Amino acid sequence: MRKMLLAVLSRVLQSPAAAAAAAAKKPASRVMVASRNYADFANEATFEIKKCDLHRLEEGPSTTTVMTREEGLQYYKTMQTIRRMELKADQLYKQKIIRGFCHLYDGQVPLGAGIALACKYFGKNEICMALYGDGAANQGQIFETFNMAALWKLPCIFVCENNRYGMGTSVERAAASTDYYRRGDFIPGLRVDGMDILCVREATKFAAEHCRSGKGPIVMELQTYRYHGHSMSDPGISYRTREEIQEVRSKSDPITLLKDRMVNNNLASIEELKDIDVAVRKEIEEAAQFATTDPEPPLEELCHHIYFNEPPFEVRGPNQWISYKSAS
Repeated sequence: MRKMLLAVLSRVLQSPAAAAAAAAKKPASRVMVASRNYADFANEATFEIKKCDLHRLEEGPSTTTVMTREEGLQYYKTMQTIRRMELKADQLYKQKIIRGFCHLYDGQVPLGAGIALACKYFGKNEICMALYGDGAANQGQIFETFNMAALWKLPCIFVCENNRYGMGTSVERAAASTDYYRRGDFIPGLRVDGMDILCVREATKFAAEHCRSGKGPIVMELQTYRYHGHSMSDPGISYRTREEIQEVRSKSDPITLLKDRMVNNNLASIEELKDIDVAVRKEIEEAAQFATTDPEPPLEELCHHIYFNEPPFEVRGPNQWISYKSAS
């Protein structure tokens, strides 16, 4: 150890001339410098994607699709932003900075059918996507909604996010049939690889065209997986193993799959994607810092920003004599 310290000190303290002479005696090492500009990248690439399982459909989404470099970069940034935001929310909840109940993702169905009815009524060629989980797929309200949506040919895409566990119960223990894309019975359905953004994109395009053509609703089951527990109070490993979670992370992570596709098809470089990672992390950290240090707004702003781009209107609060403005 003493000899090592002396050697380090001697190199630090030696004169510039001696350092140059010592460097001259060493064999030259190769230094690789990565120098790439945007012209080096491909503008687009064609990909083969997994075929969807079909129900009451003669044909499904295409198994070949094209992704541009611009699209890929936007997808990557959006997906990283969503993940970093949820990880930060998870952290802030565990630090008791976020109070109450923190569920990182959820959705509603029957309300979606009502929105789809409005879309049809106003005739603006709009559609509604109603998201729910595999656990909620066993509830009676789902089938009531399917019935009305089919009768009225509502432009609604019912999206079942099958992450294999409804709260803490596996789908095999909770459902007599795990073919959720067939649950609509008289409604057409698709089963999609929900871990592949290109599969989801093409299936969504197909489903949207189906609804807009006047054929009525369609069910789209996305086969996916959640890494964390169902809620902040769920450790997520009491009903499955750490090895199972790690295997999905290592083989099917949607961000990693997109990253590999882009790099392997010359749509982006690893360094460029790392820069996006750094920028997203910085954005989320700054947002969290602002949220945790900014003072609470005054009570009169309680109802601000309820709706976006809507004219201000009065909202009655807990005190019937006080009205709040919903200004954006």
